Amino acid sequence: MKKLLAMSLFCFLGLASLSAQDAGAGQKDAKEASIVFDKTTQDLGTFSEDNPVVKCSFTFTNKGDAPLVIHQAIASCGCTVPTYTRMPVKPGEKGKLDVTYNGAGKFPGRFKKSITVRTNAKEQMVRLYITGTMTESEKNKK
Repeated sequence: MKKLLAMSLFCFLGLASLSAQDAGAGQKDAKEASIVFDKTTQDLGTFSEDNPVVKCSFTFTNKGDAPLVIHQAIASCGCTVPTYTRMPVKPGEKGKLDVTYNGAGKFPGRFKKSITVRTNAKEQMVRLYITGTMTESEKNKK
């Protein structure tokens, strides 16, 4: 009797698993957004410590078939501030993410900062980078 009960339970669980997989197969047809950036690294070039604030923009396209929403954009350092399109971006449309780097109080030299972008897209997380070189202040060279 215990064997019959165990076999029945295994059969039931197996059928339940198959029906769950079939239900999930229909979800593959669900619409989803897809974020594609024109480039993922921006070189801010060389700038002086005397003018330490530089800006750039990352442009992206929603190549999916559902509206794209950026949930958050977080920089690796407080000296880097991202701002981004808050409204959903329709399929085929473009959006942008602006980045401001403030090197005030930082050591001159080469830098590389990252911005992690979280979205509702198939690519739930994308990492962007800014690079550049801040030269020493003319005041300090004298």
